[in-house]
Amino acid sequence: MSKKNKVEEIYDSVSEEQANLDIENAVEDEVLEEETETLEEQLENELAKEKDKFLRLFAEFENYKKRTSKERMDLFKTAGQEVIVSLLPVLDDFERALKELEKSEDKEMFKGIELINGKLRETLKSKGMEMVGVEQGDTFDAEIHEAISQIPAPNKKLKGKIIDVVERGYKLGDRIIRHPKVVVGN
Repeated sequence: MSKKNKVEEIYDSVSEEQANLDIENAVEDEVLEEETETLEEQLENELAKEKDKFLRLFAEFENYKKRTSKERMDLFKTAGQEVIVSLLPVLDDFERALKELEKSEDKEMFKGIELINGKLRETLKSKGMEMVGVEQGDTFDAEIHEAISQIPAPNKKLKGKIIDVVERGYKLGDRIIRHPKVVVGN
């Protein structure tokens, strides 16, 4: 064999080996690409799951914060409820005392008691207490009023309506702490 033929033979064998290597590399690249795509899909799915868990946990936490904040605000609004409820009979006594002092001739004592009564009412009002507005002739509402008796209505217009307010009602914030006691016409 001549040198030229040997060179050609070597060249052919090298080219054949190179072609085989190229094919092997192409197959390996294709397999690696498929594995990479599969791995990327798995990672994206796991990331989506973790994001969903995070969003749900975050939403749950936000709801918890809102709920506890609302509960705390309600607690602050009604924190002194027991004290205020225990002072309601004092307000009633002041009202009765003022009615009796109006009849007396000692106007200075009346003014003094009236000032103390006003100061107590203003202090309680600043803490959130309000009087439940009820007057004679208002329609009776079982949700708001407490009927202590029924009497025959003096006229047809007062049937089912409030005839007299025996005891005033009060509310603290939006909650009624004492329902007004009323007499209803039937």
